[in-house]
Parts: sequence; C-alpha cells; structure tokens
Amino acid sequence: MSIPAKPTIAADFIKNAPDGGAKAAPQLVPAPVKKGGVRKGKRQQITHTIADDLLARLDAMAEGTGQSRAALINLAIFRMLETGV
Repeated sequence: MSIPAKPTIAADFIKNAPDGGAKAAPQLVPAPVKKGGVRKGKRQQITHTIADDLLARLDAMAEGTGQSRAALINLAIFRMLETGV
C-alpha cells in the first residue's frame, strides 16, 4: 500500500483553476454586442476610465510581474467576482 503524495500549492492552484476539472465552470451567456462595440473572439472590448495615480500603480505592477495591464485588470475582476466583494 502506497502513501499518497502530499498536495502542493501548485497542485491546489491547478485543481481550483476554472479549467482544472475540480468544478465545472458555469456556462455563461455572452453579453449582447452593443451598437459600435468591438468583439475580439469571445471577448467584448469596453472603454473604462481610471485615475492617473491608479493607472501608474497598475502599469508598475504589470511591468514588475511581466503581465499586461489588461491581464491584471481581468484577474482583479475575476477575483472580485469569485469572492463576492
């Protein structure tokens, strides 16, 4: 009888990822495309305004982590929706 391996932080992260198989991702209905909107694949382009100092902090974090500005914004939105904040 073998002893199962202790789960790692990486394994937990992957298991809990939306496509990790731990839980089925909810089937969302795409938002209707507004007149003049731009679709990019399965994504809808939007316009958002942000304070200069907040944008500077976001850009610094993006540069420091090697992520794009959009990736960090999407991650923040995802985390907010997941935690219900």
